[in-house]
Amino acid sequence: MTMEDIKSIIQDPTIQNLIFAVFIILLIILAIKIGHRILSRYIKNKTTRYTARKFLSFIGYLLAGVAIITIYNYELSSLTIALGVASAGIAFALQEVIVSVAGFLAILFGNFYKAGDRVKLGGIKGDVVDIGVLRTTLMEIGDWVDGDLYNGKMVRVANSFIFKEPVFNYSGDFPFLWDEIKVPLKHNADVAFAKDSFQSILEKELGDYAVSSKESWEQLTKEMYVENAQIDPMVTMAFDENWITFTLRYVVDFKKRRKTKNNLFTEILNVAAANSSKMSIASAAFEITAFPGK
Repeated sequence: MTMEDIKSIIQDPTIQNLIFAVFIILLIILAIKIGHRILSRYIKNKTTRYTARKFLSFIGYLLAGVAIITIYNYELSSLTIALGVASAGIAFALQEVIVSVAGFLAILFGNFYKAGDRVKLGGIKGDVVDIGVLRTTLMEIGDWVDGDLYNGKMVRVANSFIFKEPVFNYSGDFPFLWDEIKVPLKHNADVAFAKDSFQSILEKELGDYAVSSKESWEQLTKEMYVENAQIDPMVTMAFDENWITFTLRYVVDFKKRRKTKNNLFTEILNVAAANSSKMSIASAAFEITAFPGK
């Protein structure tokens, strides 16, 4: 190949456009990487940094697509009629992809959920570990594992689900959940002593967390039409012919429900064992006191 041949190839408009397109794409990729480093340096909040990096990448991909279309615009102009006829079929075939991309934008700007939130999407419950253009990746909890613990499965849910099914967010606008446990006691229990003991256990385990959670709840009541619910731990009582049931209601970190229940049940059993004359845990066991005559 002579120098004239090389020169003619370089001067070919198609080759020049290809070189220019590759240059623009490399430039955009470089800009995205630099932008990621700048965001990592100046944005300290992990969630905000993650969202900003995702949005910057999306804008970069969009600009790359626009650049390629612009560069080859004159070549694509002859296909306008054909593309116009085929657009309906393309839109139908790619409707799930289009809706998923729209879902990605809605997730970023609509406050559905963010990375790190615990959600339920399409019947799958887990922690959001990645939000892609087409799919959201969850680290699943539950299923064959009891409690709010990871089971090791990574589940990818199409972003289009946010338009089709309810989105359950367990940690969105405030970082806590209400939870409760029930403790059955025998009828001869000292009710006042039991209630005071349970209240003390709740205050010890969750009193400080309840105080810190009030600010989040008060902010929510200003933004949404919700009542000013009780955040402090509370103990209520009910009884029937079998036993007295105490219900311990409290707010808890959405990632510490199982650990908190373990601590509460341990304290309750310790108090019951140390004060067996005042309170005894009831059960459904039957005591046979006499046998009927033959």
